[in-house]
Amino acid sequence: MAAQRRNFMQSPHQSWTDDLPLCQMCGVGTAPNCTYGSDGKGTQSHPNEDGHLRFRGEDGCFLYGVFNGYDGSRVASFASQCLTAELLLGQLNSSHTDNDVRRILTQAFDVVEKSFFETIDDALAEKAHLSNYLLPHNENVSFHQLSPQSQKVQERLKELEQEVSGGAMAVVALILNNKLYIANVGTNRVLLCKSSSDGQNQVLQIGRPHSTDNEDELQRLAALGVDSARARQAGQIAGQSSTRRLGDYRAKFNYNEIDLLSAAKTRPIIAEPEIHGSLSLDGVTGFLLLMSEGLINALESAHGPEQANQEIVAMVAAELAQQTSLEAVSQSVVERVKRLHHDVYVSGRQRAAYCSRHEDMTLLIRTLNYPLADAALTPTQGGRIYPVSVPYSNSQSTSKTSVTLSLVMPSQSTLTNGTNTASTLEEGTPTPGQSPTATLQSTNTQTQSSSSSSGDGSLFRQRGSQAAQPDETGRVPPYVDFTQFYRLWGGDHSDSQSTQGGLGPQ
Repeated sequence: MAAQRRNFMQSPHQSWTDDLPLCQMCGVGTAPNCTYGSDGKGTQSHPNEDGHLRFRGEDGCFLYGVFNGYDGSRVASFASQCLTAELLLGQLNSSHTDNDVRRILTQAFDVVEKSFFETIDDALAEKAHLSNYLLPHNENVSFHQLSPQSQKVQERLKELEQEVSGGAMAVVALILNNKLYIANVGTNRVLLCKSSSDGQNQVLQIGRPHSTDNEDELQRLAALGVDSARARQAGQIAGQSSTRRLGDYRAKFNYNEIDLLSAAKTRPIIAEPEIHGSLSLDGVTGFLLLMSEGLINALESAHGPEQANQEIVAMVAAELAQQTSLEAVSQSVVERVKRLHHDVYVSGRQRAAYCSRHEDMTLLIRTLNYPLADAALTPTQGGRIYPVSVPYSNSQSTSKTSVTLSLVMPSQSTLTNGTNTASTLEEGTPTPGQSPTATLQSTNTQTQSSSSSSGDGSLFRQRGSQAAQPDETGRVPPYVDFTQFYRLWGGDHSDSQSTQGGLGPQ
């Protein structure tokens, strides 16, 4: 079985999972890493190392995952294929209990970890043998001073290091019997946005990142003999902030050679997933977000970590109100985060120092009975206007405010989860004569937390819960107010304005 896994997962260009049915109720957006120069132009420093999966299995089973690789994409690619093989080839069915599902998820991650190291066993053995050959040589001798044989050995060691190094963080979402299960290893993030019966939207963060800021993880490390205070202060362990990860043979097998981990009684960096669920999705309307660490860090670097959760949800809600495909929604949100990150860097503002580079970014969106916009219908063509309040808090204030967007909905049918279905109006759902306003709320529990949206909210007009009414063309007043911009610009260009006319509406 191990040999089979090795064989069907070796090719980076063709995967056995290519023939599996994709889930049509989700979309994925990606962006490669970027490092900015002094002129603001960005360059990619390494190939994209993220990965994802989104498959529809049998018996009402859906599997999604986002993988944040480092030092190469090998582990992320291997994990996405191996987890699919361990979870979608008949291992799960509708008769399984919650405990059964959690056990199968845990076992799947264990198989991924062991199987990956089996694929690099030979390379590790060769690396150890060649390292022993070079050991008698003086470490101060340069490469060109070595004998031709020793130079070949050195070059081969570099090749082997690239072959065996690297790891990945992984977050997996499983939907079975319309119940949600989350399995997390590392620092990726899961958000669940769901609308309650009173029209409010709750933003739930499921689980916490396994990092040096996680008190439970620090206590686990301390119990193994690791100095948790040093780990917290360092912020990283063996080059990564995660305390759980897949692969990474150095952190797993040579941890006694890593200063911070050398006192550990047993392996401190583990691949055991933290399982959350089940969470019932019956009657839930909303969407599920799986995000790589690179996307989270880019947004938090630009606007601070306090309000990132609700800000990303606000972006998704705004794009869902405009886009007609989930692929377009996901990619648009990733591009917005990328643009925000870049704009903060070139602005020279206080947070610019945190935004000189960002890692690969991946966003997976899975809708839950959530409607998409229909580009074919405008308000004057029979579409209903649903005002949607997206919370947007001013960075200068702690109070929550709302930005009202207009969501044009089909009047006869609703595009739900990628399929045209008859519109169903449950109790509390607005009728054509009503004008609903949905406001995002944050919920804070041990495994479900959230934050409020951030950014420079001064450009946004603060509206009450009462939505603006459309005019005869179906338009509503703009939600961006440029009055302050015109005033500031006019103050700096008063001379030119006197001769050429003022800027702004005349």
